[in-house]
Amino acid sequence: MRNKKILVTGADGFIGSHLTEELVQQGYDVRAFVLYNSFNSWGWLDSSPEYIKKDLEVFAGDVRDPHGVKEAMKGCDAILHLASLIAIPYSYHSPDTYVDTNIKGTLNVLQAARELGISKVVHTSTSEVYGTAQYVPINEEHPLQGQSPYSASKIGADQMALSFYRSFETPVAIIRPFNTYGPRQSARAVIPTIITQLASGKKKIKLGALSPTRDFNFVKDTVNGFISVMNSEKSIGEVINIGSNYEVSIEETAKLIAEVMGVDIEIESDDIRLRPEKSEVERLWADNQKAKQLLKWEPVYGGKEGLKKGLKETADWFLDKQNLSQYKADVYNI
Repeated sequence: MRNKKILVTGADGFIGSHLTEELVQQGYDVRAFVLYNSFNSWGWLDSSPEYIKKDLEVFAGDVRDPHGVKEAMKGCDAILHLASLIAIPYSYHSPDTYVDTNIKGTLNVLQAARELGISKVVHTSTSEVYGTAQYVPINEEHPLQGQSPYSASKIGADQMALSFYRSFETPVAIIRPFNTYGPRQSARAVIPTIITQLASGKKKIKLGALSPTRDFNFVKDTVNGFISVMNSEKSIGEVINIGSNYEVSIEETAKLIAEVMGVDIEIESDDIRLRPEKSEVERLWADNQKAKQLLKWEPVYGGKEGLKKGLKETADWFLDKQNLSQYKADVYNI
């Protein structure tokens, strides 16, 4: 995809902004699709270095609008489709918006890709589509379970993407990142929740369930996964896990964060942060062999030491007062 034009949807978000910046730094011609708003905000791209922004074309729109999506995609060779609603608690509150954004938005991208003859579409999935692990590590053949409206909408979007590959030979690849973390992540996610509370001087922090396990993936590894999937012909028609192949509980993660930040920690259970019992995903642990074999991708931040390194980089970013000021540590963010 060198010397080709790349469109990144959701470029204003956490992973999307990191991906956009890395693509520009690697010399790609990038168009960033950001959510239109009256403040003319580009989300996290507003804080990107000036040398990034001057080499970036920005298109403001909404993935729910098929006409705007098609217009944004004109002249592009590859689409990295990240735009979606991702907060699980909010999906209990407003599931209709998840269908519109995640399923219909993905359909709009696929329809335009088919009509415009786009060379590659990389659709973003999530490890949440697996639900609680029926076996570990979880490979791409694991059954899919919609345990929240969010995960159900992502299953629908994934299947829509695969249907376009099978029905129309649309060159679609599906990247399935496990729990990505890092600088800029929303405080609705557990790692920023812990870090922002500790960075604000709290010793007793509020969390939901402590026993579930996750496979945390540092954002730099996730970004490298996207670029690898985009550039691999072998990825077309495939679903590919991007994960660290390291399982850790939420409680142990909190203790690791306290360790790298050099503070003592006391955890208090907060009922409002608990998912409904049958909706909680109790265990996630990625099998990343397919990514290694097809893409030659593997995590730089793997294992316990890699996790600690990533947590340190993340905590250092949040400890910057200018960054921390953009978060509301005292408010539970659904």
